[in-house]
Amino acid sequence: MPILQVHLLQGRTTEQKRRLVQEVTEAVCRSLDVKADQVRIILSEMDRKDYAVGGTLMADKK
Repeated sequence: MPILQVHLLQGRTTEQKRRLVQEVTEAVCRSLDVKADQVRIILSEMDRKDYAVGGTLMADKK
């Protein structure tokens, strides 16, 4: 049973997340030859102040 964790910055719509999990599930099923009901996906949303790139918080980027 594949379990995937996806980290996202907050702000995505439910429809965007729905599309993401559908397409990721399809890709996992194709590549690992498993059924969709075996795939688990955990979405973890982060506030922009809790994520940094290159030493700069995303909250400080414009």
